[in-house]
Amino acid sequence: MQQKYLVFGLSALLSFGMGSTLMASDKSSTYQLQQTVTAKDLIGRWDITMDENGKAVPSWLEVKLSGSRTLVGYFVGVSGSARPVSKVNFDQGEFSFSLPPQWEGGDQDFVIQGELKDGKISGTLVTSEGKKHTWTGVRAPYLKRTGAVTWGQPINLFNGKDLSGWKAAGPNQWVVKNGVLTSPKSGSNLISDQKFDDFKLYLEFKYPKGSNSGVYLRGRHELQIEDSDKNTHPSNVLFGGIYGFLTPSEIVALGPDQWQTMEVTLIGRMVTVKTNGKTVISNQEIPGITGGALDSKEGEPGPIYIQGDHGPIEFRKIVITPAKK
Repeated sequence: MQQKYLVFGLSALLSFGMGSTLMASDKSSTYQLQQTVTAKDLIGRWDITMDENGKAVPSWLEVKLSGSRTLVGYFVGVSGSARPVSKVNFDQGEFSFSLPPQWEGGDQDFVIQGELKDGKISGTLVTSEGKKHTWTGVRAPYLKRTGAVTWGQPINLFNGKDLSGWKAAGPNQWVVKNGVLTSPKSGSNLISDQKFDDFKLYLEFKYPKGSNSGVYLRGRHELQIEDSDKNTHPSNVLFGGIYGFLTPSEIVALGPDQWQTMEVTLIGRMVTVKTNGKTVISNQEIPGITGGALDSKEGEPGPIYIQGDHGPIEFRKIVITPAKK
């Protein structure tokens, strides 16, 4: 029995390219085997819920193996884009890493500490301002779909008359005027009452010079809308990108004060984005939630939500076609 366990553990080590690290004694070898198997179990994507002063807020973590023995990754906080993690320290089921601040205040690095136990992770985060929060995490679902998709009937999420079917996430600044849904100034985000799983989404929108907005798919993945110059090198935080994750092939923007279109198809994690008639993201995987997500429950349907806290934005059409179950 002991011989079988040792062979299994050795194969796990070799899968990491770390067979040469085995010690001479049986005790040291067993410890190294157990530690490496646990480190391997940390690799993957994790949907995190953080307790921020009594409020549940979403985060996300991906851990990868770099080379034969170094763990690296990406982390998404409450705001901002996916942040690269240069090294995840690991020892006997406990792990830690640090990150520089992005949009936050404070002058110290974020420090994340966690423990992997019974297939789940939990721990603490100390912010750049020295505030400490606890969190828990579960493995993110694959969301792999099989078979052909059958589409239902299109739904006009905006009726051209009022805010029926929508609610503001705070004090409401959204108005409807001459058939156009408008946020005239920075204020609250707007969330649809209905929730959706897989869908096709069609948008017609307009923004003034220098403005910034976005549309969150299932309330978790931001499709960036902002005043990006069409001659700028594409980036995943500019027009047409899935914020912090997926970069459009080019910026097909018409510029400020022009009516523009976006067409999005989301099936599982796979997304296709067409801006102003040109496909700029073709069937690419969205790894996880983006900053500003409503929650981290990626396996559940979610609403469409429009960012209204970064600047003025207008919509005259928001049409969604859900997939039939």
